[in-house]
Amino acid sequence: MAGSAGLSLCGHALVVRGGSRLLATSTSSSDDDSLFIYDCSAAEKETQEHKGEDGQPVDKGSDTILASTFSNSGSYFALTDDSKRLILFRTKPWQCLSVRSVVRRCTALTFTASEEKVLVADKSGDVYSFSVLEPHGSGKLELGHLSMLLDVAVSPDDRYVLTADRDEKIRVSWAAAPHNIESFCLGHTEFVSRIFVVPDHPELLLSSSGDRTLRLWQYRSGRELHCCHLPSLQEPTEPWSDKRFAASRITYWRQEDCVALLCDGLPAVCLFQLDAPRRQLVFQQQLTFQHRVWDAAFEEAQGLWVLQDCREAPLVLCRPVGGQWQVFRSSSQSVPATAASKRVCAHLRENWAMLEGPAGTDGGFSSLYKATCDNMTNYLKKKEERLQRQLERKRRGGPPRGSSGQTKRMKAGRAPRSCSS
Repeated sequence: MAGSAGLSLCGHALVVRGGSRLLATSTSSSDDDSLFIYDCSAAEKETQEHKGEDGQPVDKGSDTILASTFSNSGSYFALTDDSKRLILFRTKPWQCLSVRSVVRRCTALTFTASEEKVLVADKSGDVYSFSVLEPHGSGKLELGHLSMLLDVAVSPDDRYVLTADRDEKIRVSWAAAPHNIESFCLGHTEFVSRIFVVPDHPELLLSSSGDRTLRLWQYRSGRELHCCHLPSLQEPTEPWSDKRFAASRITYWRQEDCVALLCDGLPAVCLFQLDAPRRQLVFQQQLTFQHRVWDAAFEEAQGLWVLQDCREAPLVLCRPVGGQWQVFRSSSQSVPATAASKRVCAHLRENWAMLEGPAGTDGGFSSLYKATCDNMTNYLKKKEERLQRQLERKRRGGPPRGSSGQTKRMKAGRAPRSCSS
């Protein structure tokens, strides 16, 4: 979410973002120790003054990176920032191709499978497409929701666009005609924070929500196949067992059909095995860390990279060893850090300022929960208190509240007054 540090991986290319800056390098030992740094605050901005409906200038933003992603091949990288810009890069070699304006601040973005377009979802519930082949072309409105969008994805064949919103819905639309809706995936009871189409099983969709569940769907029919209640996987003694949380990242490892789930604000990563033939998720292990975890992503050749709030070891690599996942740390003798992780960590320590400040704030999911107002409970409580007060007065022999305690009597021998014209 907005302002949090992020990690993106594709092949050997690794990008860490924080604040208004991104740092790109390689995890391969055969590549040279090249480093690409980009600062959104130095990017070109529109010169015209933006004004709101009242005619007053509106906030132009802080240039903080809100969302970023690689294309499937890793040839392109795109990000959106708090200044309402979409910035497109070529990665081989790294080069900024264009800086384009978007209508509203964005929450998520993704490339189509053909890598011809970038789809951008925003806070007003709209999805715009921007051409990759024409890097300076304007955006086109594709579809809209009535509530805030939190994630967007496409099917591997580019036939469907999947969108997740704050109102608990996942919509599956035709890419060629987005006004045609194929299905809805309904079942979450809070906002849908993340969705992920499984690459090796293109008919399956993973979703996470503020209701603390991870669900598996057959998205074309909208049928729910499996639901994991995350609190049931934790020990009752853990400090976050009663905490509200939502997943900020779903990432997938093709080698083992492994799914890693990172929950916002929790120092842990949950690992699941996707059993595609049985259409279910099997919980494997929970990796716990001493520091706050910002993001996590799989690299096919090595394992799971975890970005954490620790200057000494900001990036750690996790691998399965003997059937159990292990964290490779620089201070550990049994599972020492790899040369690649040491090199990347050295770069991050030199640029640690970009991960401090805004990058360390909360992800923003706490403001998305539905506000509940239980008027009936309050009414019944007040009614019970009123009845107790009345019973207490009766026991003391006093008059009921509101009565003068005097009996109205007619004076003897006095006739009632008549009304005559």
